[in-house]
Amino acid sequence: MWAFWLQLIFCCLWQLCIEGQTLGPQIANPKFATNNPTLTTVALEKPFCVFDGSMLKGAAYEVYLYVMMDSASTSGSFLMDNSSKPLDATFQQTSGGQSGPYKAVVFNVPNCASLPKLSDAADATKAPAILSQYLVRVGDDATCLYDPNFLDACNPPLSQDTAYRFKYVLVDSTAGVMKDQTPWSQPIRTRKLKWSSTIDTWPGRRSGGMIVITSILSVLMFTLVAGFLAATLLTVTTSEETPTEMRYESQTTQQTSPRVLETSESELEVSSAH
Repeated sequence: MWAFWLQLIFCCLWQLCIEGQTLGPQIANPKFATNNPTLTTVALEKPFCVFDGSMLKGAAYEVYLYVMMDSASTSGSFLMDNSSKPLDATFQQTSGGQSGPYKAVVFNVPNCASLPKLSDAADATKAPAILSQYLVRVGDDATCLYDPNFLDACNPPLSQDTAYRFKYVLVDSTAGVMKDQTPWSQPIRTRKLKWSSTIDTWPGRRSGGMIVITSILSVLMFTLVAGFLAATLLTVTTSEETPTEMRYESQTTQQTSPRVLETSESELEVSSAH
């Protein structure tokens, strides 16, 4: 009996853990955000249908995106003060997320009833609007740090080869209080810069598959060029032989006609003699 209840509790806790990981910010689908993450940016999916829809009725809400380095202390990851108001820590105040989370982006709550049609992303005219509605890119503002008149949430470039965590927070924009939040995301690491001197260009270090493909393409190219040259040579040779045959036939015709004429004149002379 006790084993059954323990198993049931374990399953419930495991389900809650999975749901928490699922509801946290997710890295964008590679079909819609190629080369992600980059050296200084990370594209995330916006929180569609994540927050309780009944809570959103009759009030104005916004979503705050907080960013924190994975190496930051978990004790400094709290996002609200004693009055339930979200923290307004900036990139500069947290040293780029090293000492705690900072507010990077503020946007409207995505409309769960009107999901973006990702199939429209294939249309070049609709793709920018669809991706802007579907994605939020962290680290795409390179000017806010140096603009003294900038008052919005600053979203400066991230550090390369660094793991970050992200969190969405639902805020009542009228009262300025936090209503809901997602768990912190799993660590997402930005890419590392590769210097040109470290890139291996020696053919001997290439994989066997690449060598085989290169060899096949080289043979096919040689065969194609050889066939083209052979066809060209055959065409030129044929065009040179055709006029010679025509001249030979013409000369034969001209030589045959006088002989017929001479034979007829000889026969006429013999007839006259008789």
